[in-house]
Amino acid sequence: MTVSAAPVLALSGIHKGFPGVKALSDVSLRLFPGEVHALMGQNGAGKSTLIKVLTGLYQPDAGTITLDGHPIAPRRTEEAQALGIQTVYQEVNLCTNLSVAENICAGRFPRKWGRIDWSAVNAEARRVLAQMDLDIDVTAPLSRFSLSVQQMVAIARALRVQAKVLILDEPTSSLDDAAVQRLFTVLRRLRDQGLAILFVTHFLDQTYALADRITVMRNGETEGEYLASDLSRLALVNKMVGAPPDQQPTRLDSRAPNTGAPVLKAQGLTRRGALHPLDLELKRGEVLGLAGLLGSGRTEAARLLFGADAADAGHVATEGRTGRWRSPREAIAAGIAFCSEDRKHEGAILDLSVRDNILLALQARHGLRLVMCHEQQQALADDYIQRLGIKTASADTPIGQLSGGNQQKALLARWLATEPVVLILDEPTRGIDVRAKEDLMDAVRALAHRPAEEGGNGMSILFISSELPEVLHCSDRVLVLRDRRAAGEYRRGELDERSVLEVIAAEPVAA
Repeated sequence: MTVSAAPVLALSGIHKGFPGVKALSDVSLRLFPGEVHALMGQNGAGKSTLIKVLTGLYQPDAGTITLDGHPIAPRRTEEAQALGIQTVYQEVNLCTNLSVAENICAGRFPRKWGRIDWSAVNAEARRVLAQMDLDIDVTAPLSRFSLSVQQMVAIARALRVQAKVLILDEPTSSLDDAAVQRLFTVLRRLRDQGLAILFVTHFLDQTYALADRITVMRNGETEGEYLASDLSRLALVNKMVGAPPDQQPTRLDSRAPNTGAPVLKAQGLTRRGALHPLDLELKRGEVLGLAGLLGSGRTEAARLLFGADAADAGHVATEGRTGRWRSPREAIAAGIAFCSEDRKHEGAILDLSVRDNILLALQARHGLRLVMCHEQQQALADDYIQRLGIKTASADTPIGQLSGGNQQKALLARWLATEPVVLILDEPTRGIDVRAKEDLMDAVRALAHRPAEEGGNGMSILFISSELPEVLHCSDRVLVLRDRRAAGEYRRGELDERSVLEVIAAEPVAA
């Protein structure tokens, strides 16, 4: 690593707002030649907005950007690229039906006598890939190659021009360990050649394996800039989540452990690039919390349990059924319900009424076998509106007119109407106010710990949240995930926020 005394790129006092939202406030960032700089922060910290400012997609409301000491103000991605700022995004933005060479040279094809010189195109692609020790058939369609090779091709395309800064936005999120190490070898070589690399990631192990410097963002602000060698893992996690290092933990009350038979059991559940083999057990009337940083594998585990993504290995067992769900329909038939973290795209259908949103999963489960007259539909919707305290003028009100908290309650009602054995709640309190959060967590605890006179035993709930106090408050047991693996399991009474942070920040154990 050879670091220049002056940054190649510097941002100072960056502000960016949207109607009703302050996305960035007085943000600063320095990138040095010959250095890998990790940008860290929880979901909503402002990382994506900052990258869009850097690449010209957004213009800042205030602040300055300098490149090689000169002020710049890119207003389009093409302007940023012309200045030497190249970006590779999490989702590979290439045309898989075109050849490798076409993808690398697209928009900047070598020409001869006014026509594309295909011989020069292929030669140029081989030259760029050779710098990355990648020897593949550049005339073959990109679709023939693995995701890791496609990621390398995306980087090669970015480096074909004279790049001064390379921004990598979650480049390893879909790669397995071998592909990650191959990518890191290339990035270290590029760093040693003097390139400034901004590496956006959620993975602690990868951060400390690659980064020379770390900038932490929290709530749209720069929390601080640190040399990676000077910042411990626990200190980094504390800075990301906002927990003071000297915080005195408050141990939660203990509850008698649930010793009943498991109603959900996953063994060796695996998806390449998403989750390492995971074992998980959930008992009746129990709330099992999944804790971990964004990218730890929490949502990935939930989607595999629900059949929203296909597992590569392992199986899931519920009462009377064992298998690897091929679709959410099979999971619903097995008694599993799933409230997604993406309420806007995978939850509420905003133009439909509250009643129609509540009935959606029940109708999907039973299909044409379920015939309910309007009066029955209305009675069912009104019952859940009353039970969950959904504030709406009527069941006919479009759900898009409700507050975020009431939308979330309506989605909870949707799945309760199916009478599931297991309810998976992924970030159920995201984007709702404090009172609505308390109401929702009270409802979760009540569903699981329902007394015998109200039906007994209760529902089994998998509760996922980025907010550690919420997980600790709701859960009977907590399974901590780190870098797509299970890192520890604890019962209520053994837990406090600091102990969970220490598990998240622990050094990886050598295999």
